[in-house]
Amino acid sequence: MATREELLKTAQEALQQGRFEEGLAHANSVLADQHEDGDALYLAAVACRYLGRLDEAAGHLRQLHAAMPEYGRAWQEEGHLALAWGQSENALAAFARATRFNPALEASWREQARIASGAGRAAEAAAASAQQQRLATLPRELIAVTNHLAEGRVLRAEEICRYFLRSNPRNVEGMRLLAKIGLELGILDDAEFLLESAVTFEPDNIQLRLDYVDVLRRRQKFERAREEAEALHASDPDNPLFQSRLAIESMQTGDFDRAFELFEAVLAKLPQDPATLTSMGHALKTKGCSEDAISRYRAAIAAKGDHGDAYYALANLKTYRFSDDELNAMSDQVARPDLAFMDRVHLSFALGKAHEDRGDYQESFAAYARGNDLKRAQTRYSADAMTAELAKQREQCTAELFEKHDSAGHDAPDPIFILGLPRAGSTLLEQILASHSQVDGTLELPDILALAHRLRGRKAGQSLYPAMLHDLSGEQLAKFGEEFITNTRVHRQGAPFFIDKMPNNFRHIGLIHLILPNAKIIDARRDPMDCCFSGFKQLFAEGQEFTYGLTEVGRYYSDYVELMDHWDTVLPGRVLRVQHEDVLDDLEGQTRRMLEYLGLPFEEACLDFHKTDRAVRTASSEQVRQPINRKGQGAWKPFEPYLDDLKSALGKA
Repeated sequence: MATREELLKTAQEALQQGRFEEGLAHANSVLADQHEDGDALYLAAVACRYLGRLDEAAGHLRQLHAAMPEYGRAWQEEGHLALAWGQSENALAAFARATRFNPALEASWREQARIASGAGRAAEAAAASAQQQRLATLPRELIAVTNHLAEGRVLRAEEICRYFLRSNPRNVEGMRLLAKIGLELGILDDAEFLLESAVTFEPDNIQLRLDYVDVLRRRQKFERAREEAEALHASDPDNPLFQSRLAIESMQTGDFDRAFELFEAVLAKLPQDPATLTSMGHALKTKGCSEDAISRYRAAIAAKGDHGDAYYALANLKTYRFSDDELNAMSDQVARPDLAFMDRVHLSFALGKAHEDRGDYQESFAAYARGNDLKRAQTRYSADAMTAELAKQREQCTAELFEKHDSAGHDAPDPIFILGLPRAGSTLLEQILASHSQVDGTLELPDILALAHRLRGRKAGQSLYPAMLHDLSGEQLAKFGEEFITNTRVHRQGAPFFIDKMPNNFRHIGLIHLILPNAKIIDARRDPMDCCFSGFKQLFAEGQEFTYGLTEVGRYYSDYVELMDHWDTVLPGRVLRVQHEDVLDDLEGQTRRMLEYLGLPFEEACLDFHKTDRAVRTASSEQVRQPINRKGQGAWKPFEPYLDDLKSALGKA
C-alpha cells in the first residue's frame, strides 16, 4: 500500500502532466485518512480548479486556510480561483496575502502587477513588478530557501542556505536569510553576526539595516539598536519609517520623551496611522500612563475599524471594560470573511475578554477557543516533541553530572532566576523583589535560551544538547557563566543582584547550575487550573506556543511539574518554590521567606511593590501596579463545563 509521501508525489506528478482526475484521486486517497492534510488539500484544490469544479476547489481551500492560515501557496491558489470566477479585486487581495506570507511566489507578484495595471493603479503595479523582477535575479537556491522558510521547513532552509553561502560567502541576501533562520531557531548571536557583516558589505541596503536593528533589539542590546536607528534617522530625518523605528528603540532604552516626540512627528505626517497610534499606546502603557494609552488605542480603532492589535491591547490591560458598542463592532469585524489573519486572532481574544467581563462564559470561551485554534494552526506546536525534549533533561541531567562538575562554573552570586510557567505570578514576585534596594528588575532575558540553542549543534539531525553537557570542561562552563554576567550587565542599574524573569528557563536549570552555581532560582508556581486557563486566555507577543490549546497547555504544565520534581531530586535545596496562593494569603511571610533565601534584609518597600516606579513589559503590567488582590483566583471555574480536555491533560498534576 502506498505511503502518504508516495501518494502526494504521484498526485503532484499527475498534475504537472495535466492528468487532473488522476492527481485528484491520489490527493483524495490521502484525505480519506487525514482530513486536514495541508499538502493533499492544496493539490486537491488545484486539480478541482483545472477540472472546472470550482465549488469543490473553494471547499478544499476553506479547509486548508483553517488548517494552515499562513500558507502562501494556498492564498495564491485562492487568487487563481477568484480569477476563474472573474473576481479580479478578490484575486488581487488573495495574491497580496500570498506574498505577505511567502514573498518568493513569483506568480502572485506577476498577477498583482497585471491586475493592478489593468485597474489603472500604476504605483501598485510597479511595486509588484519590481518584486517579481527582484525574484528573477535571485539565485534559485535562495528562492528555495525563502519558500522552505515561509512554509515552516526551517532546518531544510538552513541546510540549503549554508550550502549556498559556502560558495558565495559575501552574498548579502543569503546572509540575511540565514540570519532570519537564526531568529526562527533562537540563535540570536549568529543572526547578529551575519547581519553586522552584511551591513558592512552593503551599508546602503536599508532592509539589511532595519533587520540589523531588529536583531539587536531581540538580543536586548537596546543601546546598540538605538545607535543604528539614530544613524538611519540621521540619513533621512523626515522619513516616517525611520522616525517610527527610532521611537521604538528610544522607548526600549527608557527615553520615553524622545519616543513620544518621534511618534508625534510621524503622526504630524500620518495623523491617522493605526500602527503608530498603537505603538504610542504601548509606550504609554509601559510607562504606567494607562488613560493616555487607552486614548491612543481608541484613536487607532477609530482610524481603522478592523485594527485588531489595538482592540487586543485594550483587552490586555486586564482592567479595561469594553462598551456594548465596542463589543458589537468587534463582532461585526470578526464576521467578515476577508478579515486579515492576525486581526482575526487579536479580535477573537479581545472578544473573549469582553464577553467574560459580562459573565457570558459560553460566548467568551467560544471566542477564546477561536483565537487559540488560529494560533495553534499557525505555530504547528507539537506537545509530543516538547514532552520528549523535557524528558531528555531528566535523562541526561543526573546527580552524577552535577557531582562530576562540582565547583565548576562562574562564581558570581548576582543573578536571581524567576521561572516557571507564564501567568503563574512571576511578574508579581519580580515586582516585590525589584522593590528592594539591592535588586534590579530587568526583563525576560533570552541569554540562557540562546546558550541552550547554541549548544544543540546537530548530528544526524539530532540535537546534541543536553547530552553534550557531560563533555564540557570546567573552563568552558566558567566562560559561559562569565559571558552571561557580561552580556546582561546592560540591563542593570547598579544593584548587586538582578532578576532574569524568563519563565522557560525552568527547562534549563541544569545548565544554569553548571555555569552559575551561586545563582538563586525561584520557581513561581500557581494552581494548575488557574495557571493553564490564564495562559489559554492570553495572546503572547511571541513564544509560549504551548498555551494555544487546552490539551497542549495541560500537558506542558504536567511535564513542567515532573521536570521540577527531577531538579528537586538531583539538586536538593537549589530551587525555592513560591506558591502564588501563599503570596496572596501571606504577602509579608512569603516576602521574608524569599529575602531570607536570597540572603537579603527585609525592606518595607517590598510590601508596597505597587508603588515602585519601573517599566513593566509583561501582560501583568497593570496588575502589579495595584495592591495585592485575588481577582485572578478561580477565574477558570465559570468556564468549567468547557475544560474537560484541560483536566484530562493535567492528570495527577
